[in-house]
Amino acid sequence: MRGPLFYSKILLFGEYGIIKDSKGLSIPYNFYNGALKIDKHHTVSTHKSNASLKRFAEYLETLQKENPKLVSFDMNALKKDVENGLYFDSSIPQGYGVGSSGALVAAIYDKYANNKITVLENLTREKLLSLKAIFAEMESFFHGKSSGLDPLNSYLSLPILINSKDNIEPTGIPSQIENGKGAVFLLDSGSTGETAPMVQIFMENMKQEGFRNMLKDQFVKHTDACVEDFLQGDIKSLFGNIKQLSKVVLDNFKPMIPAQFHKLWKKGIDSNAYYLKLCGSGGGGYMLGFTEDIDKARKALKDYKLEVVYTF
Repeated sequence: MRGPLFYSKILLFGEYGIIKDSKGLSIPYNFYNGALKIDKHHTVSTHKSNASLKRFAEYLETLQKENPKLVSFDMNALKKDVENGLYFDSSIPQGYGVGSSGALVAAIYDKYANNKITVLENLTREKLLSLKAIFAEMESFFHGKSSGLDPLNSYLSLPILINSKDNIEPTGIPSQIENGKGAVFLLDSGSTGETAPMVQIFMENMKQEGFRNMLKDQFVKHTDACVEDFLQGDIKSLFGNIKQLSKVVLDNFKPMIPAQFHKLWKKGIDSNAYYLKLCGSGGGGYMLGFTEDIDKARKALKDYKLEVVYTF
């Protein structure tokens, strides 16, 4: 058995903000993907994934008992496949903010959910929201609290525009320009990040009024503006807003930025060669970079590994 491929994702805008109803924009990233497979020989290399799927299956069984209206699975088939050596064969790096658990959740739902909502039917807002709710519950097994957006992106393989918690829609994004000088890139921090502790720090900070005001008046404001600018292809305005967003993150989200990157982050803002922002919850993994001149950015970041994901 080999299941269909599910892709990684990049949340271009909206990390943390979407918890507080900012806009968000998430795009599939086809460079990384994963698929369910069965390893009949139970080799050492697939053991860890298989053991994790066994625990996940137990969690899903409990989930459908506690919330039968939300979702139900063909548990017999899932358990049998796990016994036979089911594992998730994935190139998506874990703890890097590109949705490794999201792709796995999408793959399990696709293969084992009863009465599943398929990508081929007319995706009404209700259907999108119920998929998102199902995925949020499924993915919370991996990191405590999930919005369900990563699996949704992976499952649909479409860019998703988040207008607010209860208003999401598939969207088109401006087509890329071949050899465009402007680029969105991933910058490898060289270490993995854990989502749960980062979200916990954020939730603690949310108890302070000053932090809440900053989030609403600055972070959400610039995030929303970035989403609008990006979708409309207004590059000049986009870079003005990204620069502001990058500053706000450096000033207020320091624990989420690996310490050795604080200077590099500031260097981008001061030189205008590139602007960095969080990719996912931060703490490690990838950071997301935006530049109007990729050659200039490469030069300024010559000691680091850049991966271009979008050009304009």
